[in-house]
Amino acid sequence: MPKSLLILLLSAAVITPANGLAQGFATDRFQTAGGDLAITLIGHGTLVFAFGPTVIHVDPWTQLADYKTLPKADIVLITHEHRDHLDLAALDQIRKDGTVVLASASCRDALPGATIMQNGDKQTVKGIAIEAVPAYNLVHMRGPGQPYHPKGNGNGYVIGFADKRVYVAGDTENIPEMKALTGIDVAFLPMNLPYTMTPDMVADAARSLKPKVLYPYHFGDTDTSLLPGLLKTETGIEVRIRNLK
Repeated sequence: MPKSLLILLLSAAVITPANGLAQGFATDRFQTAGGDLAITLIGHGTLVFAFGPTVIHVDPWTQLADYKTLPKADIVLITHEHRDHLDLAALDQIRKDGTVVLASASCRDALPGATIMQNGDKQTVKGIAIEAVPAYNLVHMRGPGQPYHPKGNGNGYVIGFADKRVYVAGDTENIPEMKALTGIDVAFLPMNLPYTMTPDMVADAARSLKPKVLYPYHFGDTDTSLLPGLLKTETGIEVRIRNLK
């Protein structure tokens, strides 16, 4: 296996109570020009970013964690309206005075008071640059002409942490807008059949995105072990397999 392609299996550091998270979740840490970025890998499509004093929750879901014990959110990002991404109970448990909720257009009715980001919108919140990018299906359908995730409903997010750009793709396939993104340091790409991407689709997206670190996430029962082989000829992409089923 090329040195440029590393497979790390559930070996990240475990969060301790001193970090504010004590439920045994793993975290990976990245150096940025603005200090450490800690990414806590809750599971499924659910993540927590800690960057200096700022805590960002992505698609919090009470099925995965006891959110009453987790750090309160400065920012919450909701990718779309499906129940495993938009959980009002989880939101209630992590909100505090001043929490900013950013959500896709499909969440408008369920989240009065949230800032709705259309595909292509950009916001800077608490010094963090956030861009909403499209997330949708081209191939996988509920029925003829009925994609699991219609274009315009959902968002992925590109989040700027000083000089590092993190892409959380949401529920999507390897769409042209994804493959046009540049400067991505860390990418979370969904691989949950039949709703999002096959391993081949994720590999295709990764060849265009060229993230320095690639996490397959929200992968359900899809075989993540296929991905490293599909990317074995790529240079500069580190594939990290974590417990993000």
